[in-house]
Amino acid sequence: MPKHGKSYLEAAKLVDRTKLYDPKEAIELVEKTATKKFDETIEVSVRLGVDPRHADQQVRGVVTLPHGTGKTVRVLVFAKADKAKEAEEAGADYVGAEDLIAKIEGGFLDFDVAVATPDMMGAVGKLGRVLGPKGLMPNPKAGTVTFDVGKAVKEIKAGKIEYRVDKTSIVHAPIGKKSFGPEKLLDNFRTLMEAIIKAKPAAAKGQYIKSVVISSTMGPGIKINPAKLVETK
Repeated sequence: MPKHGKSYLEAAKLVDRTKLYDPKEAIELVEKTATKKFDETIEVSVRLGVDPRHADQQVRGVVTLPHGTGKTVRVLVFAKADKAKEAEEAGADYVGAEDLIAKIEGGFLDFDVAVATPDMMGAVGKLGRVLGPKGLMPNPKAGTVTFDVGKAVKEIKAGKIEYRVDKTSIVHAPIGKKSFGPEKLLDNFRTLMEAIIKAKPAAAKGQYIKSVVISSTMGPGIKINPAKLVETK
């Protein structure tokens, strides 16, 4: 069993582990349990009633959180000529073509999201073994393979995130920072949950949303009532 520090144990006392909290109540509580001196990230973990081993039960998509994530996202773009210039003007942190591919092959991974124009994917494809396991490979479904690189970069910088179910049937996604306050966190939470609910695969049977837990970076998990995910304020 992992040992928890004194501050974690004190925060855990505030949480009733047998209770399913309303979203608003859970978000107000998660702020109280985020006791560290740094601005902790607030994350949601959603267990889904899908079997991700089957292609027709994959849950994956993108959503723009209305208040962003509070994180500075480093965006890398594979593009040439005018498209490279467009990416730079939109605020991309790294822009290049074969030179950037070679840099990544040499071990460079100092970025959070990669975008590529379709004509670059033939060359970028050989980075699959490096970028794929880290979730950094450009993908059309995530909107990161596009000729509209300027728009893609701006949306990612503004708070567009990708969510996807992992092999344990759980979606993990950030909804902001403690400093956002409860109203912004609640807006982001509901936007994320609406997107996940809309992404329900037709092949998924039975209960789709099995459980929802919200937590801060260093705090305890707080269970949210799945029946009250997207209700109005």
